[in-house]
Amino acid sequence: MGTEKEHVEHIWTKDGKEAVIRPVRPEDAGDIIEAVADVMNSGVYIQKERPRTLEEETAFIHEMREKDNMYAAVEMDGKVYGIARVIRGELQMKKHTGLFRTWLHSRAQGLGIGKKIMSYTLDWCRRHSLHKLCLTVFPSNEAALALYKKSGFIIEGVQKEQILANGIFEDEVLMAYFFESVR
Repeated sequence: MGTEKEHVEHIWTKDGKEAVIRPVRPEDAGDIIEAVADVMNSGVYIQKERPRTLEEETAFIHEMREKDNMYAAVEMDGKVYGIARVIRGELQMKKHTGLFRTWLHSRAQGLGIGKKIMSYTLDWCRRHSLHKLCLTVFPSNEAALALYKKSGFIIEGVQKEQILANGIFEDEVLMAYFFESVR
């Protein structure tokens, strides 16, 4: 199992409710699958073609812990409504990097949670001595693009017509956050 301690942050949403950002646990698998289905039904901004099965999600949670990657849950009212994860480079030459992915259920959107997830994630990366955090975002996801820029991410490039969704080609923006050197 990974060495990550149980790092939990209690946050307040814009509507005055408490939420928790904490490491995902195996028992969260069902909630995660339900939330993924909600995000997929919205038709935008998630790079998945189907939710994982319960067995697949549970195995993924265990794998993330074993590899000491970040897999955090956004919990509201005792249920998981979003995740954030950082998958660190597996090759020795890429161990200083991480790939960031996040999504929120429609019930958790617009509540200021994205900003708190970003803070939680950057803190995790610093504690794990990452030098660079990478992500991709669609230009049409203006809220996410603005959040990433405001958080200090820079655009490294654009992959033109990288995806085809609903019969429309869309670009994918490559972004990165650079931490101070740990050398």
